[in-house]
Amino acid sequence: MTAAAVEPALEVLRRVFGYDAFRGDQARVVEHVIAGGDALVLMPTGAGKSLCYQVPSLVRPGVGVVVSPLIALMQDQVDALTALGVRAGFLNSTQDPDQRRAVERDFLAGELDLLYLAPERLRVPSTLSLLDRGQIALFAIDEAHCVAQWGHDFRPDYLMLSELHQRWPDVPRIALTATATDATHAEIAERLDLGGALHVVASFDRPNIQYRIAPKDEPRAQLLQLLRDEHPGEAGIVYCLSRRSVEQTATWLSTQGVNALPYHAGLDASVRATNQARFLREDGLVMVATIAFGMGIDKPDVRFVAHLDLPKSVEGYYQETGRAGRDGLPSTAWLAYGLADVVQQRKMINESDGDLAHRRRLAQHLDAMLALCETVSCRRVQLLAYFGQASEPCGNCDTCLVPPETWDGTVAAQKVLSTVYRLDRERGQRFGAGQVVDVLLGKRTAKVEQHAHHELSVFGVGSELSEGEWRGVVRQLLAQGLLAVEGAYQVFVLTEASRPVLAGEQPVLLRKDPVKQARTRSRGGRGAAAAVDLPAGAAPVFERLRTWRAATAKEQGVPAYVVFHDATLREIATVLPGSLPELGTISGIGEGKLAKYGDGVLATLAQA
Repeated sequence: MTAAAVEPALEVLRRVFGYDAFRGDQARVVEHVIAGGDALVLMPTGAGKSLCYQVPSLVRPGVGVVVSPLIALMQDQVDALTALGVRAGFLNSTQDPDQRRAVERDFLAGELDLLYLAPERLRVPSTLSLLDRGQIALFAIDEAHCVAQWGHDFRPDYLMLSELHQRWPDVPRIALTATATDATHAEIAERLDLGGALHVVASFDRPNIQYRIAPKDEPRAQLLQLLRDEHPGEAGIVYCLSRRSVEQTATWLSTQGVNALPYHAGLDASVRATNQARFLREDGLVMVATIAFGMGIDKPDVRFVAHLDLPKSVEGYYQETGRAGRDGLPSTAWLAYGLADVVQQRKMINESDGDLAHRRRLAQHLDAMLALCETVSCRRVQLLAYFGQASEPCGNCDTCLVPPETWDGTVAAQKVLSTVYRLDRERGQRFGAGQVVDVLLGKRTAKVEQHAHHELSVFGVGSELSEGEWRGVVRQLLAQGLLAVEGAYQVFVLTEASRPVLAGEQPVLLRKDPVKQARTRSRGGRGAAAAVDLPAGAAPVFERLRTWRAATAKEQGVPAYVVFHDATLREIATVLPGSLPELGTISGIGEGKLAKYGDGVLATLAQA
C-alpha cells in the first residue's frame, strides 16, 4: 500500500478489528477502493472479504452501503460490527416504520459507518432518494455471484445493480464473492459494469477442509457414524435435496440423540428464523437443510458440512462446503453419492424449464460434479482446477489418504450396454437399473419372468460381480455419458458414446468403490477441533473462556462468535494476559471489544 493509504487503513485495522496486518490481497483491494477505484474480488470463505469494504468504509468520508441478499442475517451482521464499536444499521422489510425512520435519520446525520440494504430496497424510489441526500463512501455488492443468471443462487434483483454506477458515478463499487468460475467471473463483471475494475482472484484452496465422498450405503447410518465418531457435540450442516428429506432426516437424527433442526423454504417463516437464530447462537447444533440455508452464515465453528444428495454443480458444492471451518480449524466436507443421485439429477435436467442451451448448461455443471465424485486423483486438485487454479495433491482428502483402485471395466460396460440394447431392441422395452442388474445376475424375479427376460442371451452373464458392484458400474457409465436416462420412469437408453464401447473400439476404465471409507483422525467430542494444538494446561482455560463467552452472548442476545472467535480464545488461553494492555495485543481484539469484554476475560482468567 502507498504511504498515503497505508496509515489510515492500518490504524483502522488495528484499532477497530484488532489485527496488525492485512492478509493476502486485502491490502491491494483496500488501497484501491480507498483511492476511489472499483474492484471485483473473488476470495474463499474465511479469507476476510468483508474487511475489503469495511476498512475503506471507515476511512473514506461518508457511509459504506452494503447490498446483501441476506435479510435474515442483517441483524447479526450489524451486531457483530456494533461489538467492534462500528456504527452500523440496516434497512429491510423486517423493520417497522419507526425503526426504518430511525436508521434513515442516522444515515442522513452522518451517524452511520455502514448501512446494509437488501437489493430489492434499491427498487423503492424512497430508498434511492434517501441515498441521494446522504454521503456515500462506497457501494459493496456482497454475494455477487447472485447476479449470474444460471448460477446456483441467482437473484433477479441483482441484475439492476449496474445502475448504481449510472446514478452515482463518483462512488466506488466493490463486488465480492467466494465462488465463481471464469465464466461466472466474466458474467459478474459484465452485468455489474465492472470490466474496468481491479480484478482480484485469490486462491480458492481451503486446506483445513478435508473433502470426502463415500458410496451410498444406508446414508443416514453413514452420517450418524460420521457425527458420533468424528464430530460429537459439534456444529454442522446437513444438506438434503428435498424438503421431505430434510424433515425426515432432522427427526431421525433427533431420535438418535443428535440435537438437529430442520430448515427449508416450506417451513413457516417464524420457524425458519427461530431455527436459524438457534443455530447461530447455540453450540453444537446440527442444521438439516435444503440449499435455501447457509449463504452468508458467519458462524466460524461449523465443523462439518454433509451432503446426503448430490449437489447440482461444483460451484454449489464449493459454496456449501465452504461454510465449514471459517475459523481455519480442521473441518470435514462429506458427501454420500450413489446411482440414484445420478439418475435423479439427469431426470431433473431433462424435465427442467428453459431452452436446449439451458439444459446443456445444467448438464455441463452436473458432468463436472460427477467427475469430481468419480475421480481417482486428488479431489482438491480437481476442485481447484474447476475454478482455473493449479495445485499439487493435498494429502488431506480421501483419495490422497486411501488412493482408490481402478480396473478395466470394458467387458462389464459392454455387458450393461448390451443388456440395455437387447431389452429395447428385442423386447421393445426400457427399464431402469434394478431390472438391468437382475438380468445380468440371472435373477428370476416375478418382473423378469413376466417380461420373459430370462430368455435373453444376456441373462445371467454377470455373475462375476455382486449387485452392489454392478450398480457401481451402471453409476459410472451414467457419469461418463455412456448411458442416459429418459422419460418419467427414468429408463436407460444408449448414447452415441455407447457405440464404440460396444464395438470394442474404446476401453472403459472404472473406479473401484472402497469397501469402507477411511477414518483419518479421531475426534474427542465437543470443542475437540477448537482445542487443536493448545499447549498443555491451556485446554481447561480455553473451556472456561468458552463458558464465559456463551453466557455473555446469551445475555446480550448475540451469537457467540460476535463476542470472540475460537481462534481469539485459543490465543488468550495460551498467552494468559494479565492486564488490559496485554489483552489488547491479542489478534482480533480491537479497542471496542477490549472496552466491552476485557474485564470479563481477565476475571475468567483469574479463576483458579
